[in-house]
Amino acid sequence: MIKPSDNAAYRYPVSVKGVVCVDGKIPLLKNERDEFELPGGKLELDEQPNVCVGREIKEELNIDVEVIGIIDSWLYHIDGDTHVLIVTYACRTNNKTSDLKYSSEHKELGVFELDEIKDLVMPEGYKSSIEKYRASLC
Repeated sequence: MIKPSDNAAYRYPVSVKGVVCVDGKIPLLKNERDEFELPGGKLELDEQPNVCVGREIKEELNIDVEVIGIIDSWLYHIDGDTHVLIVTYACRTNNKTSDLKYSSEHKELGVFELDEIKDLVMPEGYKSSIEKYRASLC
């Protein structure tokens, strides 16, 4: 009898991210690699992904969001052997851009028109997620 090999399969860390439109613009955060990224982060033990993305957006942007649903998922090859599975959620808020405040986890907060995003230094997967969000919600 052959034992299942699922436990021997490669495992990726999972990061949940949120796309939210604030006053018609998309807030993005600059990371330590000088790339813009969506707000979000890694799951805590026993935390549901949709709860995590809401918590992370509150921590990173200082706004409350309603998590609508999954937009996209993609594998991000950061460098060398570092790969992360990104799951992107669509979110809504009643907050204004004046409410946004970024945490010490990031170097900078940018708030961009949808047409400006294509020219930013950021992984293509994030750009694709934002475009899918744009098509449905913003």
